[in-house]
This record gives sequence, structure tokens and C-alpha cells, in this order.
Amino acid sequence: MDLIKKLFKGDKAVWIIFMLLCVISLIEVYSATSTLAYRKDVFWEPILRHATFLLAGVAAMLVLHHIPNRYFSIGVIFLPLSIIMLIITPFIGSKINMAHRFLSVFGFQFQPSEIAKISCVIFIAYFLSKQERNRNAAFWIMIIALGITCALIFPENFSTAFLLFVVCFIMMFIGRADSKKMLLTVVILVVAGGGLFAVFKLTPDGFAKKYFPDRAITWKHRLEGHIAEEDENKYVINDENRQVNHSKIAIARGGFIGRLPGRSIQRDYLPQAYSDFIYAIIIEEMGLIGGIGVLALYIILLFRVAIIARRCKRLFPKYLALGSGLLVVIQALINMAVAVNLIPVTGQPLPLISRGGTSVILNCLYFGIILSVSRFSAGMGEENDESDEEVEQAESDEEVEQVESGRQE
Repeated sequence: MDLIKKLFKGDKAVWIIFMLLCVISLIEVYSATSTLAYRKDVFWEPILRHATFLLAGVAAMLVLHHIPNRYFSIGVIFLPLSIIMLIITPFIGSKINMAHRFLSVFGFQFQPSEIAKISCVIFIAYFLSKQERNRNAAFWIMIIALGITCALIFPENFSTAFLLFVVCFIMMFIGRADSKKMLLTVVILVVAGGGLFAVFKLTPDGFAKKYFPDRAITWKHRLEGHIAEEDENKYVINDENRQVNHSKIAIARGGFIGRLPGRSIQRDYLPQAYSDFIYAIIIEEMGLIGGIGVLALYIILLFRVAIIARRCKRLFPKYLALGSGLLVVIQALINMAVAVNLIPVTGQPLPLISRGGTSVILNCLYFGIILSVSRFSAGMGEENDESDEEVEQAESDEEVEQVESGRQE
């Protein structure tokens, strides 16, 4: 019992949410990977691979949540490294599903965009906590770093670039960055996005296939398919609407209580049943109750993160916890919205539940960051970083005054 108390510290509600998501992940991935298992010589290989990554993520999280969050500011140095990796990925990266998203180092594949996400959140949190010294310079540093990172991710993974930009912009809004400059940035992006959509919409398919990148053609077809008016062929399943229609069938079959785990039929028809569309499989097997339950876990997590951030006495851990929580929850909401056909298909996995490698480990690290903040800066663990005498001596009088002035504003 004492060992458990020593290992698992921090906010208990976050721990419960994390463990429940892990259990759901193991059950649903095992069920949804039946088609993968059928092709393998070893039946257990797909679930063992997922469980291995999940265990690695849990181990990393256990280590991370024992580290005082003041040391996480070192993570700002990883943003330039992740930008370099994003630059070289289109040239030497592995092409999967018509996109260069993976780098391979010593046989281990990972997504540089996932590393860029956590690096960018740490970077924004750090400069938000220091912006009182020079608000104008801090704003432009954040915008330029965020713009470069998202621009490099955008060509191969639009949804990830959009997710990262939204999360960091929300962080800047909460951190009281210059509202006029933020509004101007949003207006410019909306106008540019509208113009880009108009170009995609008006460009003939023949010209687009000849001169546009493959990913641009994919975006065009997904947007057109999502906003197209329904006709007499709306019930005809083809290559373009196969994912969405089989997802709808899975949700319809689930009913109120579901078919129970392992009894899904649509897992054999959905190409990404264990990843992008695992929420549809959850509803098919666990019903509306299970779907609402999973949604509730992410919403409760967001509320817990808000409570943790509110109790922080220092700005950096406050923004860091908010950014980590927002990344997990907003990505989950995007995945669920795709499964129920509210938005076009994006390719975003369900955090901590979908089968994956880099994404599973990184999502565990987000939880580790949140738990570290709850333990050391929010007073929800035995240790409180704010009462540490060494930390108090290290803080200058100028920094304390800046924090207080930030609160009064």
C-alpha cells in the first residue's frame, strides 16, 4: 500500500480517468484489430504491440509526474529540434497513406508532428509566463514559432496543424496576450482559409490531380463529400464515403446498451476501426451509454485540469497544464465529431484509446505533466513546489512583482 502511494501521486481524479481510458483502450483495440490479427502469424501481435506502447507510456508518465514541473521549461529547446525534424521529414520520411509523417531512427518510427505539439505547448506556456517583461516581443516570438511549426505540419497533416494552432491560441487568450493582434491574426487566417477553400472548390479535378499535391486532392474530396447535398445515391457505399457510412452503421447498430465487446461487425469494414474510427466501434459494442461515458471522461478531465490550473500560484505550470489538457480533450472531441459525421474525416486518433505508437506515449506524457503540476504547483499532492525554500530563494523580487501584476490585470 505504501508503495502504491509513493508511485501514484497527484490528482486522484486524473489518475482514475487515465486508468479507465487505458482499460477501454485495451478492450476496444483488441476487438477492433481482428482484421490485423487475421493477417498475422501470431494472433496476439496487434494487441501486444499496442499494450507494449501503452506500458512504455505509463512508465514514462510515472517518471514524469515525479519531476517538479519547474524543470519542464527546459523543453523549449525541443521546439527548434522538432522544427528541423519537420523540415527533413518530407524528404527522408516514410510515406504512409499518401503523406510523409514518420521518421525512422534505428528502426524506430515516430511522428515529428507529435513531438512538435508537446514542444510548442511548453514553448507557449514559457513565454506566456514571461510576457510581462516585454509583452510585444513575447507575442511575436510566440506567433512566429507557432506559425512556423504549423506551416511545416500543414502540408502533410492539416488536422494536426489546425489542432495545435487552436490549442496554442486558446492558451494565449487565457494568458491575456494582446487581444487586438490575436484578432488580426484570426481575420487574416480566416480570409486566407476561405480563399484556399474557394480555389479547391472551383479547380477542376483534372487540373488539381496534375498540379496539386496528393494531400490537397484528399482535402478537396473530403470537403466536397461532407458538404454535398444528399441525393438518390446517398445509401450507395463507395470508396469515397466508405468510412463515414460504415461508421454510421456501427453507431446505429449500437443502440442504447450496445452489442458487447468483441461482437462488432463494422470493425471488419472500417479501414481504421482501431484508430480514427474507434469511437464508432465503442458505440457499436458499448452502446449510447458507452459513447456518452467516454465523452464524459474527457469532459471531466478538462474540468479537473481547469481546477488544477486555477490552484497554481505560478504562471508557467498553470499554462502548461491547460495546454496539455486542451490538446488531449480537443483532439478527442475532433475524433468523436468525425465518427458521428459532424465534420470531415481528419485522421486524428482518439487520445489514449486508439491504437498507436508515438501518439500513445505522448498522450501519456500529457497526463504526466498534468499530474506533476497537480502535485507540485496546485497543492494536490504531498509535495508543494511553491513552498520549497530553494525555489523561494531562486525567485527574484522582480519576477514575484510581475506575477502579482499579472493577477491584478
